[in-house]
Amino acid sequence: MPTPPVEQPMAESDVRTAATARSHRSASSRTASRSGPCYRDIDQLAAGDDLMRDLVERGKRLIDRGIPVLILGETGTGKEYLSRALHDYSARRQAAWVAVNCASIPESLAESELFGYCKGAFSGALPGGMKGKVQQADGGTLFLDEIGDMPFALQTRLLRVLSEREVIPLGAMRPVPVDLQLICATHQDLKTLIGEGRFREDLYYRVAGGVLRLPALRERADRRRLVMQMIADELGEAADENVLAPAALQRLLAYPWPGNLRQMHAVIRYSCAVMNGGRIELCDLPEELMQFQTAPLAQVHPISRAAQIRPFASRAEGEATSLAPTGDPYRDERTRVIAALNGSRWNISAASRQLGMCRASLYRKLRQLDIPHVRDQAMPAYAVA
Repeated sequence: MPTPPVEQPMAESDVRTAATARSHRSASSRTASRSGPCYRDIDQLAAGDDLMRDLVERGKRLIDRGIPVLILGETGTGKEYLSRALHDYSARRQAAWVAVNCASIPESLAESELFGYCKGAFSGALPGGMKGKVQQADGGTLFLDEIGDMPFALQTRLLRVLSEREVIPLGAMRPVPVDLQLICATHQDLKTLIGEGRFREDLYYRVAGGVLRLPALRERADRRRLVMQMIADELGEAADENVLAPAALQRLLAYPWPGNLRQMHAVIRYSCAVMNGGRIELCDLPEELMQFQTAPLAQVHPISRAAQIRPFASRAEGEATSLAPTGDPYRDERTRVIAALNGSRWNISAASRQLGMCRASLYRKLRQLDIPHVRDQAMPAYAVA
C-alpha cells in the first residue's frame, strides 16, 4: 500500500509572500469598495435624527403609492442617495434605477439622451438606434437630478411623457408606452424659476406630487454618527472615537459644512489618507477646517441690494466679526459665502472648493444671495495694506 505524501511546511519566504498577497487583496477590496457610491438602506439614512426619520417615513408612504417625488435640498445633502434608497425600498426594486443629471447633458444631445432615437434618425446615429433613459427606466425608477437646469424646450416633451405615459423616440412613427416611477431633485427654488419663466408651471405640478426637503448637515443632530460612519467606510473596518483626537472631533462637529455631506465625505477621505499613527489629529484636517474659528474673517455688511461689499477688512474688524448663527438662514448663508470669498481674495475656484460646490453653483448662489461679484463693483476688488 503506497505511503501518502507528507506535506512539507511552507518556507518562511512563502509565508511572507502569502501574507503580503492577502494584505494586497484586502487593500484592493477596500479600494474597490470606495471606488463607487456606498448606497445604504433607507432606514440607515434616518438613524439618529428626527428630521430625517420624519422625512424618510413620508418618502416610504409616497413611493408605495407610486406618487412622483420631488427632493429639495442644498448641494451635497444626499438627494441622489435618498432617491436610490427609495427605489430599493419600493415594489420596483428588482427593476432598473436610471439616473440623469439634467445639468450635465449638452442641450444638443439632451433629447436623444432622454428619449432615444431610431435607426437613421440623424447623421451619425447608431445603426440599431438607441433606447433613451426614459425607456431604460421602464418598469423601474427614473431619477432626474437638477431638473431645474433642464432646457425649457425639453420640459415640454417631458410633460407629454408624464401625462401620456408614452415616449416617441426621434425618428419613430409610433409612441412607445412606458411605466416608471419618477423621482426628481434640485437645489433650486422651482417656484422662483416659474416666476422667471424658466420652468413650466404645469410640469412642476407633475413632478411635485410629494415634496421631500432634505435638511442641511448643520441642522442635523446626528453629525457625530455620520463622521464615525464615514471613517469606518473609508478604513474598511469598524471605528470608534479613539480614531479621532478630541480636538479634531470637536472641530468636525462645530464646522457649519456649507458643502454638506459631500464636503464632509471629502474631508474624511483626506484626513484618513494623511493621518499618521492610526488617529486623526487636528493637524490632519484640511485647510478650511484648520482656519475655522481661528483665522480672522472680513467684515460682512448688512444685507442690502444697494450695499457695496468690501472683500477685505482690517484685522480689528475681522476679529470683531463672528460667524455665530443669527437665526436667519438667508443671512447666515450669505455670511458664510462672503467669508469664503474674502478668504480666497474672490478667487471663485478656491472659494467654491472651500464651500464644497462647483463654480457654476457658486455663481448661482451669488445671484440668489444678492452678492455682487467684485468685477461688477465700482470699487477695487481688494486693498493690500
